[in-house]
Amino acid sequence: MTTKLYYEDTSIKTWDSEILTVAEKDSHFYVTLQETAFYPEGGGQPSDRGKIAGIDIVDVQVINEEIVHVLTRKPELGKVYCELDWERRFDHMQHHSGQHLLSAVCRELFDANTLSFHLGTDYVTIDVDRKEFSKDQVNSLEQLANQYIFENRKLHTYFITSEQLKELPVVKLPKVTENIRIVEMEGIEYNPCGGTHVRQTGEIGMIKLLKMEKQKSFTRIYFKCGFRALRDFSESLAIITRLSSKYSVGRDDILDRINRSEQNQKHLLDENEKLKEEMALFEMKEILSENNGILITREFSNKSLKELQLLAAKITSKRDAVVLFGSVLENKAVLYQNGVIEVNCGQFFKQNLGVYGGKGGGNDKSAQAGFPNSESLAGFLTFAELELKKLTVD
Repeated sequence: MTTKLYYEDTSIKTWDSEILTVAEKDSHFYVTLQETAFYPEGGGQPSDRGKIAGIDIVDVQVINEEIVHVLTRKPELGKVYCELDWERRFDHMQHHSGQHLLSAVCRELFDANTLSFHLGTDYVTIDVDRKEFSKDQVNSLEQLANQYIFENRKLHTYFITSEQLKELPVVKLPKVTENIRIVEMEGIEYNPCGGTHVRQTGEIGMIKLLKMEKQKSFTRIYFKCGFRALRDFSESLAIITRLSSKYSVGRDDILDRINRSEQNQKHLLDENEKLKEEMALFEMKEILSENNGILITREFSNKSLKELQLLAAKITSKRDAVVLFGSVLENKAVLYQNGVIEVNCGQFFKQNLGVYGGKGGGNDKSAQAGFPNSESLAGFLTFAELELKKLTVD
């Protein structure tokens, strides 16, 4: 049985060991050691990473009660030098201990028990059996958790028997009945746990609550601890600093400046829409004056699909017409009609677009489509104009 060095001393970063077995499976090599400080995945905590004899470890698992290290290459049997990815391990320790502390404070303040714990590379969460938290309650939760960190309470880990367990006010009952490992956070809780932890709460660094996500019957709390929280703060500060520089205001005035910019942007967009409406009316009059027939076709080099739709809708609201427009700018086409001929615009597009690589659809009075290039658009417009001419009478 492999000696678990991570239970003897969580600060071990390098050590020598002996390879006991090597097995190959799916292009990876499964290795057992005489002694290991590599923690296997379990209890919500991801497995450690590092190197054995200079070979990368991609996973550590417990298989048939043995700690198995999954390597990318086959190592030689015998003595090997092992090196732990300490940055990853310490991050896991900070967040696992931080989770214990945060869960304890949830119970202390709100009698809310933790249902699950997720420690990922992108986010860390706990789910607690409380439906919601007010803003003041969130602040209280974060404040007390960090107060315990500043008090630097010690963490003790030790093994006890089932009989000894009866004497402790444990948070939950363990899943095992022998070699029960307790993580004691002084004056805060006794928690049966097999994970790796910091030596005192001060090493958690800090706990920053990021958001509360309401679920049906519980709340998911997103948080970061220690160096992750510091990196998050640094990244957020960098964004705020750039915004402050961009708008030439102090940090306290950034939101007001952004709100004013949004209001100005909305005003400009409204003015732009009014100008487009006026332009569409002007162009509608020009087009109608040049076209006496029912079928009106035209290609535009600088109009968007939205502008084509607006112009076509105005024309068909003013006069009985079938309008076929194309946008070379976006390789888009529209077909509008107001019942002057018996053609369903959507069906017409659906039946004929495929030959030209177009995609789109619509209803009986209007349809729109996009094409992969200008040649496909031009081909479709030529075809459609010929077909529609057969259905119209000048």
